[in-house]
Amino acid sequence: MTAPAIGKTTTTFDDRSEALGHFFLRAGAAPRLLAFDDAVGCPVHSALSALAWTAAVGILRDDDVVHAARLAGETAAAVVERRDGGRRVYVYLGPRMDAPPADPHEGALLYDEPGVRAYQFAERSHALAHFLRATSGAGALIALFARRGPELRYAKRWLGEILGDVDPDGATSLLAAHFAAGGGGCLFAPAAAGEPHVYVEVSIEP
Repeated sequence: MTAPAIGKTTTTFDDRSEALGHFFLRAGAAPRLLAFDDAVGCPVHSALSALAWTAAVGILRDDDVVHAARLAGETAAAVVERRDGGRRVYVYLGPRMDAPPADPHEGALLYDEPGVRAYQFAERSHALAHFLRATSGAGALIALFARRGPELRYAKRWLGEILGDVDPDGATSLLAAHFAAGGGGCLFAPAAAGEPHVYVEVSIEP
């Protein structure tokens, strides 16, 4: 069985509003992530290695739904939705630091291992509140303006296709992304003053 052909398009914009307008038009109803601080974005040069590591040790699962993520050079944090029996729960996963934020009274400690600490919440708002307390929102992406966040399996697949040709010294700060079964797209902030916004989209060709 042959693998489906993947099409890729890259579009640049000098105007920020045009770039965001194009992103939302192309995203349609697809699950999306938006930068909490769009003046900073989310640096994603280490995104693939972070996703591979967390999957390898079983911290993240392919069927997790991503509601928030922060991918820093040395650490990563996320809020994911997953099924626990017949109910939906929201899990915060983040680095285990020497002086972590106070344990949230809304959530239960799921595990506390070297390098990572996880809490489980019944409500999305409580999980996101803890995520923002722990990260201050710096360099974070949040699932907004869509009915749900993207599934991790699709984010991993399409990020691999998109970032494979992205210049690591160029635009790698993510402002917005959408991922679904048939494709995905990422809008990157300018790498330097005077350079354009870059939108890269990949999809399965019919």
